[in-house]
Amino acid sequence: MRIVIAEDNALLREGMVLLLTTNGHEVVATCAAGPEVLPALRTHRPDAAVLDVRLPPTFRDEGLRAAVQARSELPELPILVLSQYVEQAYAAELLAQGARGIGYLLKDRVGRVEQFLEALERIADGGTALDPEVVTEIVSRKAAARPLRSLTPREHEVLEMMAQGLANAAIAERLVVTERAVSKHIRGVFDKLGLPPEGGSVHRRVLAVLAYLDAAAPASPAR
Repeated sequence: MRIVIAEDNALLREGMVLLLTTNGHEVVATCAAGPEVLPALRTHRPDAAVLDVRLPPTFRDEGLRAAVQARSELPELPILVLSQYVEQAYAAELLAQGARGIGYLLKDRVGRVEQFLEALERIADGGTALDPEVVTEIVSRKAAARPLRSLTPREHEVLEMMAQGLANAAIAERLVVTERAVSKHIRGVFDKLGLPPEGGSVHRRVLAVLAYLDAAAPASPAR
Protein backbone atom coordinates (compact mmCIF):
# COMPACT_ATOMS: atom_id res chain seq x y z
CA MET A 1 0.00 0.00 0.00
CA ARG A 2 1.31 3.47 -0.94
CA ILE A 3 0.82 5.91 1.94
CA VAL A 4 1.23 9.63 2.66
CA ILE A 5 1.82 10.62 6.30
CA ALA A 6 1.20 14.08 7.77
CA GLU A 7 2.50 14.45 11.34
CA ASP A 8 4.50 17.32 12.84
CA ASN A 9 6.03 15.24 15.66
CA ALA A 10 9.24 13.99 14.03
CA LEU A 11 9.62 11.03 16.37
CA LEU A 12 6.09 9.79 15.80
CA ARG A 13 6.30 10.48 12.07
CA GLU A 14 9.50 8.50 11.62
CA GLY A 15 8.14 5.78 13.89
CA MET A 16 5.11 5.37 11.62
CA VAL A 17 7.34 5.30 8.55
CA LEU A 18 9.43 2.51 10.06
CA LEU A 19 6.36 0.61 11.24
CA LEU A 20 4.64 0.79 7.87
CA THR A 21 7.67 -0.05 5.75
CA THR A 22 8.56 -2.95 8.03
CA ASN A 23 5.08 -4.32 7.41
CA GLY A 24 5.35 -4.19 3.65
CA HIS A 25 3.90 -0.76 2.87
CA GLU A 26 5.51 2.13 0.99
CA VAL A 27 5.51 5.64 2.43
CA VAL A 28 5.62 7.83 -0.66
CA ALA A 29 5.68 11.18 1.16
CA THR A 30 5.73 12.69 4.65
CA CYS A 31 4.47 16.13 5.65
CA ALA A 32 5.19 18.18 8.76
CA ALA A 33 2.79 21.09 8.17
CA GLY A 34 -0.72 21.66 6.90
CA PRO A 35 0.14 23.44 3.63
CA GLU A 36 2.24 20.45 2.53
CA VAL A 37 -0.57 17.91 2.71
CA LEU A 38 -2.75 18.60 -0.35
CA PRO A 39 0.18 19.01 -2.77
CA ALA A 40 1.58 15.66 -1.59
CA LEU A 41 -1.78 13.93 -2.01
CA ARG A 42 -2.35 15.44 -5.45
CA THR A 43 1.14 14.50 -6.62
CA HIS A 44 1.35 10.95 -5.29
CA ARG A 45 -2.30 9.84 -5.38
CA PRO A 46 -1.63 7.35 -2.55
CA ASP A 47 -3.66 4.29 -1.60
CA ALA A 48 -4.23 5.83 1.83
CA ALA A 49 -3.31 8.88 3.92
CA VAL A 50 -2.55 9.11 7.64
CA LEU A 51 -3.14 12.68 8.83
CA ASP A 52 -2.76 14.37 12.20
CA VAL A 53 -5.72 16.64 13.01
CA ARG A 54 -3.57 19.51 14.30
CA LEU A 55 -0.61 20.62 12.23
CA PRO A 56 1.54 23.75 11.90
CA PRO A 57 1.32 26.66 11.44
CA THR A 58 -1.61 27.17 13.85
CA PHE A 59 -1.98 23.70 15.38
CA ARG A 60 -5.76 23.99 15.21
CA ASP A 61 -7.37 21.96 12.45
CA GLU A 62 -5.02 22.05 9.45
CA GLY A 63 -4.96 18.27 9.15
CA LEU A 64 -8.74 18.06 9.28
CA ARG A 65 -9.14 20.84 6.70
CA ALA A 66 -6.72 19.00 4.43
CA ALA A 67 -8.63 15.74 4.95
CA VAL A 68 -11.99 17.34 4.11
CA GLN A 69 -10.54 19.04 1.02
CA ALA A 70 -8.78 15.87 -0.07
CA ARG A 71 -12.01 13.89 0.12
CA SER A 72 -13.66 16.58 -1.98
CA GLU A 73 -10.99 16.34 -4.69
CA LEU A 74 -10.24 12.61 -4.31
CA PRO A 75 -13.52 11.07 -3.09
CA GLU A 76 -12.17 7.51 -2.99
CA LEU A 77 -9.05 8.35 -0.99
CA PRO A 78 -8.99 6.37 2.27
CA ILE A 79 -7.99 8.65 5.17
CA LEU A 80 -6.97 7.69 8.68
CA VAL A 81 -7.06 10.72 10.96
CA LEU A 82 -5.03 10.78 14.17
CA SER A 83 -5.83 12.95 17.17
CA GLN A 84 -4.33 13.41 20.61
CA TYR A 85 -7.74 13.61 22.26
CA VAL A 86 -11.35 12.67 21.60
CA GLU A 87 -12.57 15.64 19.57
CA GLN A 88 -16.07 14.72 18.51
CA ALA A 89 -16.64 17.77 16.33
CA TYR A 90 -13.61 16.92 14.19
CA ALA A 91 -14.81 13.33 13.73
CA ALA A 92 -18.32 14.55 12.92
CA GLU A 93 -17.17 17.02 10.27
CA LEU A 94 -15.08 14.42 8.47
CA LEU A 95 -17.79 11.76 8.66
CA ALA A 96 -20.34 14.22 7.29
CA GLN A 97 -18.82 13.62 3.85
CA GLY A 98 -19.49 9.88 4.12
CA ALA A 99 -17.91 7.20 6.25
CA ARG A 100 -16.57 4.92 3.52
CA GLY A 101 -12.79 4.68 3.78
CA ILE A 102 -12.57 6.89 6.87
CA GLY A 103 -10.81 6.20 10.14
CA TYR A 104 -10.39 8.29 13.30
CA LEU A 105 -7.97 7.02 15.94
CA LEU A 106 -6.35 8.42 19.04
CA LYS A 107 -2.60 8.67 18.67
CA ASP A 108 -1.85 6.16 21.39
CA ARG A 109 -3.34 3.49 19.12
CA VAL A 110 -0.28 3.82 16.88
CA GLY A 111 1.71 2.12 19.63
CA ARG A 112 -0.73 -0.78 19.47
CA VAL A 113 0.70 -2.03 16.21
CA GLU A 114 -1.89 -4.63 15.31
CA GLN A 115 -4.81 -2.25 15.95
CA PHE A 116 -3.19 0.53 13.93
CA LEU A 117 -2.40 -1.69 10.95
CA GLU A 118 -5.83 -3.31 11.09
CA ALA A 119 -7.49 0.11 11.03
CA LEU A 120 -5.38 1.23 8.08
CA GLU A 121 -6.14 -1.91 6.11
CA ARG A 122 -9.83 -1.65 6.93
CA ILE A 123 -10.18 1.89 5.57
CA ALA A 124 -8.11 0.97 2.51
CA ASP A 125 -10.73 -1.69 1.81
CA GLY A 126 -13.46 0.93 2.03
CA GLY A 127 -14.46 0.24 5.62
CA THR A 128 -14.70 2.42 8.69
CA ALA A 129 -12.36 2.49 11.69
CA LEU A 130 -13.40 4.64 14.62
CA ASP A 131 -11.52 4.65 17.90
CA PRO A 132 -13.62 2.98 20.61
CA GLU A 133 -13.22 6.08 22.80
CA VAL A 134 -14.56 8.29 20.02
CA VAL A 135 -17.58 6.05 19.59
CA THR A 136 -18.20 5.97 23.33
CA GLU A 137 -18.09 9.78 23.42
CA ILE A 138 -20.56 10.07 20.55
CA VAL A 139 -22.91 7.53 22.05
CA SER A 140 -22.71 9.21 25.46
CA ARG A 141 -23.58 12.62 23.99
CA LYS A 142 -26.55 11.04 22.24
CA ALA A 143 -27.68 9.11 25.31
CA ALA A 144 -30.49 11.54 26.02
CA ALA A 145 -32.03 10.98 22.59
CA ARG A 146 -35.30 9.05 22.85
CA PRO A 147 -34.39 6.25 20.36
CA LEU A 148 -31.15 5.44 22.19
CA ARG A 149 -32.93 5.36 25.54
CA SER A 150 -35.01 2.51 24.18
CA LEU A 151 -31.96 0.30 23.49
CA THR A 152 -31.03 -2.47 25.87
CA PRO A 153 -27.51 -2.47 27.39
CA ARG A 154 -26.50 -5.24 25.00
CA GLU A 155 -27.85 -3.32 22.01
CA HIS A 156 -25.79 -0.31 23.13
CA GLU A 157 -22.67 -2.50 23.10
CA VAL A 158 -23.49 -3.85 19.65
CA LEU A 159 -24.18 -0.31 18.36
CA GLU A 160 -20.79 0.92 19.54
CA MET A 161 -18.98 -2.00 17.92
CA MET A 162 -20.90 -1.56 14.67
CA ALA A 163 -19.89 2.11 14.61
CA GLN A 164 -16.27 1.07 15.08
CA GLY A 165 -16.59 -0.87 11.83
CA LEU A 166 -16.62 -4.39 13.28
CA ALA A 167 -18.35 -7.15 11.34
CA ASN A 168 -20.85 -9.51 12.96
CA ALA A 169 -18.28 -12.25 13.53
CA ALA A 170 -15.90 -9.87 15.32
CA ILE A 171 -18.72 -8.52 17.49
CA ALA A 172 -19.78 -12.06 18.40
CA GLU A 173 -16.21 -12.94 19.35
CA ARG A 174 -15.82 -9.89 21.60
CA LEU A 175 -19.16 -10.43 23.32
CA VAL A 176 -18.73 -14.22 23.47
CA VAL A 177 -22.10 -14.84 21.83
CA THR A 178 -23.21 -16.41 18.55
CA GLU A 179 -23.41 -14.49 15.28
CA ARG A 180 -27.12 -15.28 15.26
CA ALA A 181 -27.48 -13.45 18.57
CA VAL A 182 -25.56 -10.48 17.16
CA SER A 183 -27.83 -10.36 14.11
CA LYS A 184 -30.85 -10.32 16.42
CA HIS A 185 -29.42 -7.40 18.42
CA ILE A 186 -28.62 -5.50 15.21
CA ARG A 187 -32.20 -5.95 13.99
CA GLY A 188 -33.37 -4.59 17.34
CA VAL A 189 -31.07 -1.56 17.04
CA PHE A 190 -32.29 -0.69 13.56
CA ASP A 191 -35.93 -1.18 14.44
CA LYS A 192 -35.65 1.16 17.42
CA LEU A 193 -33.61 3.77 15.58
CA GLY A 194 -35.76 3.64 12.47
CA LEU A 195 -32.74 2.62 10.39
CA PRO A 196 -33.59 -0.71 8.74
CA PRO A 197 -30.69 -2.71 7.29
CA GLU A 198 -30.23 -2.41 3.53
CA GLY A 199 -29.60 -5.62 1.64
CA GLY A 200 -27.85 -7.25 4.59
CA SER A 201 -24.68 -5.23 4.00
CA VAL A 202 -22.58 -4.72 7.12
CA HIS A 203 -20.96 -1.64 5.55
CA ARG A 204 -24.32 -0.02 4.85
CA ARG A 205 -25.44 -0.73 8.38
CA VAL A 206 -22.32 0.99 9.69
CA LEU A 207 -22.93 4.02 7.49
CA ALA A 208 -26.51 4.27 8.70
CA VAL A 209 -25.50 4.04 12.35
CA LEU A 210 -22.77 6.64 11.89
CA ALA A 211 -25.21 8.96 10.16
CA TYR A 212 -27.57 8.62 13.09
CA LEU A 213 -24.89 9.14 15.72
CA ASP A 214 -23.60 12.16 13.86
CA ALA A 215 -27.00 13.80 13.46
CA ALA A 216 -26.83 15.87 16.64
CA ALA A 217 -23.10 16.57 16.60
CA PRO A 218 -21.81 20.12 15.96
CA ALA A 219 -21.53 20.87 12.26
CA SER A 220 -17.96 22.08 12.60
CA PRO A 221 -15.26 22.67 15.23
CA ALA A 222 -15.35 25.90 17.15
CA ARG A 223 -13.15 28.50 15.55
